[in-house]
This record gives sequence, C-alpha cells and structure tokens, in this order.
Amino acid sequence: MRLGFKVAMVAVLTLAILIPLSMIRGVIGERQQYRAEAVRKVSAGIGGRQVLGGPVLVVPFEETVEENVTGDDGVARKVLRRKHSQWTFFPETLAIDGVLKPDSRKSGLFVVNVFEWSGQVDARFDAQIPADDGIAQRRIGQPWLSVGIADVIGLRGTTRFTVDGAAVKVAQGIGHADGPGIHARLPVPQAGSRLRLDARVGLRLQGTETFAMMPHAASNDLRVSSSWPHPKFDGKSPQQDIGGKGFRANWQIAAVATNAQRHYLQQPSLLADKGTPPDAVSVSLFDPVNPYTLADRATKYGLLFVLLTFVGFFMFELVKQVRVHPIQYLLVGLAIAIFFLLLVSLSERIDFGLSYLLAALACIGLIGFYLSSVLRSTPRGLGFAAMLGALYAALYGLLLSEDNALVMGAGLLFAILAAIMVATRKVDWYQLSAKVGVPPGSP
Repeated sequence: MRLGFKVAMVAVLTLAILIPLSMIRGVIGERQQYRAEAVRKVSAGIGGRQVLGGPVLVVPFEETVEENVTGDDGVARKVLRRKHSQWTFFPETLAIDGVLKPDSRKSGLFVVNVFEWSGQVDARFDAQIPADDGIAQRRIGQPWLSVGIADVIGLRGTTRFTVDGAAVKVAQGIGHADGPGIHARLPVPQAGSRLRLDARVGLRLQGTETFAMMPHAASNDLRVSSSWPHPKFDGKSPQQDIGGKGFRANWQIAAVATNAQRHYLQQPSLLADKGTPPDAVSVSLFDPVNPYTLADRATKYGLLFVLLTFVGFFMFELVKQVRVHPIQYLLVGLAIAIFFLLLVSLSERIDFGLSYLLAALACIGLIGFYLSSVLRSTPRGLGFAAMLGALYAALYGLLLSEDNALVMGAGLLFAILAAIMVATRKVDWYQLSAKVGVPPGSP
C-alpha cells in the first residue's frame, strides 16, 4: 500500500507540472503573435510576400449582342445591346530568372528576413485575334500586357518594359479588374490578325520572407538563385542545388501540369495579404534556428524530463532508502519547467545555441545544488545533475535534427528504459516496497 501511494503521488505531481508547462507554451504562442505583428510592420514599409505573375496579353472588345428581355407587360422581346468583354492570351513560353539578395530588418526584439529580387521576365506570344463575322459588329479596343505583382510597394528603381525590342510606357495596375501590378498598352490590332510579340520586363522587387512565381505560359522556365543557405520551397519541387554559399533552383513546368491559367481567368489579381496563390512556385528565406519554433518543440519534451527525474527520485527512495518529500519533487519539477521560459526569454536577445547552454547550465546547477542536500550526498546531487545534462544535450540534438527527431527520440527512450531495467534487474521489489517510508536504521 505504501508503494502504491508513492507511485500515485509521483503520477499526480507529474501531471501537476503540466500546468506550468502549458502556461509556458502559451507565452511562446503569444511571442509568436508579437513576431507576426513585427513582420506586418516591416512588410508595410518594404513590401510583403511577393508573387510575380505574367505577362499576360489582354485584348478588350465591344460587340452587339441580342438578348431576350421581358417587359412590364410580360411579353418577351429581342433587343440589341453593346457588351464589353476581352480575350486573354497566355504566353507560349515564359522565362523568369533572377537573383534573390537576402537581408534582415529589426522591429523591436524581432528580426525579420527580407530580400531584393533583381531579375528579368521574357515572354513570347503567338495570339490569333478572332475574325469579325459581320454580325456582332465587333469593335476591338487597345490591348495591353499585364504583369501582376502582389505588393507594388516593393518595386525599386525603374522598371524596364520592352516589346519586340522597343521600350513601352509602364502604367500602374494590371489594366483590368482590380489588382496590384503594372501594364503596358499596345497598338490596336485588326480583326483576324495574328499577334507575335516578344515581351521583356526587367525589375527590382523587395519583399518579406517569401518570393513566388506563377507558371502562366504553355511552357515555363522559372529560375532563382540566392546566397541564402536555408531555402524552403513550396509548390512543385524544383531542380535544386543547395550548398553553404547559397542555392539555385529551376522549375520546368508545362501548362498541362498546372491550373495557373484557369485560376488567373477566375481571379487575375495577386494580393500579398492573401498568401501564395494556388499553383505558384515559391521559395522562403527559412530560418532553421527560429527560437519560438524550437522552444515550442522543446516544451513538448518537458513532461518527459520531469517524468524521468521523478523516476530517478523514486529509484533512490527504493534502493537507497532516502526519503524525498512531495514538495521537493514539485520544486525540482518547477525548476525544469522554468528552463523553457529562460530559453525563450534569452533566445530573443542572443543566439539560440548560447541561450540553450546558459538556460541549461542555470537549471542543472540549481537542481544539482539542491539535490545534494535533499539526497544527503554531494555525489548523488552531482550524479543527478550529470543525468540532466545528458538529457538536455540529447534534447538539443533532437531540436536541430528535425528530420531524424522521431528515430532519435525513440532511441533515447529505449536507451533510458534499458538502463533502468539493467540497473534494477536484481532488485527484490517486494522487499524494497515493504521498507518505503521507513527511516534507515529502524527495526
């Protein structure tokens, strides 16, 4: 009965530590929201998530159409009306190539990754204007080439726009619908004519964290290179070359492998605050040592740390007959929980690795000093401190090895369980359980 009570007490105290751990995770979530607000502030001045789409050729026209209209008297009559519409032509080939120069901006305590993309867009069009059948009385308007840009605040310098080698005037907006971007007007074509155009756009574009491109052509060759060593690709996977000096990525996409053209016809505008559009290919300046992400992952192992420490106490009570009060269990558990709060607060100001080291040394030192008295032996206190040091080192390895976290975590748990089983394989649990709570030297 005494053994069962002790086991129940350890279980209750372990669950009680979940309360401060959950509160610390709440603090981490709150700090992540503050960082998101910092990203919005930086985006307002430099440009947000950038998406580049186009060029797309748009030819407006007006024609007479016959419609059935029911009058007030209930009689249906045929009337002629002028209707405004447009033809949309996508490029036959599209080539986008540029360099993404990474940088950073600071807002309060938070560092936000930004970039400047300098590149060139080449598009070749072969568009057949429908012939006038003489019935619809069609009148063709002035066409334009439209280039969508998610956040035009990020445009820097002079945008160069040429058609068949000749410079054209650049105007704001995408020319149709509502949406950010630029466009260039072209001469009015004749009905039944064929437009063969080579368009080239050179521009510099600043943005925050993510740069994306839309594969609007029948055949797309999209390229980007940068000195950023940790890219994160979304959408279709590119051919990529990543090294310590940066990366190069290349997407070869055919129109039949994407719905980008259909989505453009439904929604031609690109807006930064709506995220990356469907079928876009993008690269993000990913930070593998994001302190909030790593701290949140670390807290998920907090209960394991507490449980292993409490199991160690329990083993000492059984084997060495050293009595540990529930309050002492609780204080050590709280010290372990405080480690994660220290980790978050320090990592906002200094490097995450150094923050982890300082927070771990502080908590391990405190617990080792305290346990030297609790366990009535300095070597025992130092032994527990060494055990916690090994656990913190293993946790740091798990945090930095995201792809291998599961196998490493499973291996660590197996090793700990195996060590406990080996150390207690010859213990007479019935005899030890009878002595739980009995002071040493008692009859």
